[in-house]
Amino acid sequence: MRKVFALAGLVLLAGCAYPSPQRAAALNALVGKTEADVVRAYGVPIRSVETGGSKFVEYGQHRIESYPEGPFFGAYGWRGGWGGGWGGWGYPEVEQFDCNTTFELKDGVVKGWTLRGNAC
Repeated sequence: MRKVFALAGLVLLAGCAYPSPQRAAALNALVGKTEADVVRAYGVPIRSVETGGSKFVEYGQHRIESYPEGPFFGAYGWRGGWGGGWGGWGYPEVEQFDCNTTFELKDGVVKGWTLRGNAC
């Protein structure tokens, strides 16, 4: 029985692959390329730092989405909560999505990359 639960857990984790296979393939294609190749592919980085013999260049993707809120309805209703009654309008929801990609370069060549954020 334990093996079934362990297998089910692995299947669930695989469904939440981070990053997507397409993004990982695109980033892996830049490993071994020059800094100029990275700039050609992603543009000018938002920041960079040199430390420990490596250079790190960062690119950011940011977007904000707003979802208009409709009416909410009573106890079993939409955004009304329990015992909320009928009628009224809710507040819009705003979400920020970020993904920062950092490339590590050594001697001007990409050695690896990392991703950070909720939209990678």
